[in-house]
Amino acid sequence: MKSLFKGALLCAALGVFASCSSEIEEVNQTTDENEARAVQSWSLWDSLDYYNTGAFNKAEWSNGGMFNCGWKADHVYFNNGKMTIKLDNTASHGKQYSSGEYRTNNTFSYGTFETNMIAAKGDGLVTSFFLYTGNPWDEIDVEVLGKDTTKVQFNYYVDGVANNEKLIDLGFDASQGYHRYAIEYGNGYINWYVDGKWRYGVNNTGFNAPYGKKMPSHPMQIMVNLWPGTGVDSWLNHFWYSGAKYASYDYIKYTPK
Repeated sequence: MKSLFKGALLCAALGVFASCSSEIEEVNQTTDENEARAVQSWSLWDSLDYYNTGAFNKAEWSNGGMFNCGWKADHVYFNNGKMTIKLDNTASHGKQYSSGEYRTNNTFSYGTFETNMIAAKGDGLVTSFFLYTGNPWDEIDVEVLGKDTTKVQFNYYVDGVANNEKLIDLGFDASQGYHRYAIEYGNGYINWYVDGKWRYGVNNTGFNAPYGKKMPSHPMQIMVNLWPGTGVDSWLNHFWYSGAKYASYDYIKYTPK
């Protein structure tokens, strides 16, 4: 789940407008960056052996809102053919904690997106693999909530509107080993896969599709991050810092349609 917009909407819903001013500036900045991004039509395979600056960048800022951490570039690192995101109690960007976000330089249209990851376990945590574009705001999520890492949450946004969450039992603990998570994103449909097996899908292309149901339709960046929530205890449970937490990724892959 990305960042700025989701946090801004939460603030508005709670009536806490004053705390959102810095987020609004970041929305404008990210919107400008998004409009300048190239749409990559060819495949991507990154084994995450090293920091591939030609394809990816590390975030260095803060989302605000429900994200109770700053993004620090040095909290994303590479070792033994894997990429690790570290969450700790280093203060950064006005937040009590620091973590990392790794995202593509380019955006990508319809195709299949995949990663192999180990999620972090603990109340208040989210380990993510997702697609995102800033303006208009489309997003497709794979999120493992640290409060119960035997489940995965799928979700999508269209024009900043979500409420499409689906919680799926995995049949394993996502914090105990690598598993493959994939998003098949097409014109009017999304399918989610775990370890090569279809687990959930939404479709607005068939005869029985819901009338007027909008679906994501724009090229999006590929992103991964690990973060602790604040003000969303009913969703994530309360985050208590008890030492550094880690999420690991083995590769990121995109195959165009």
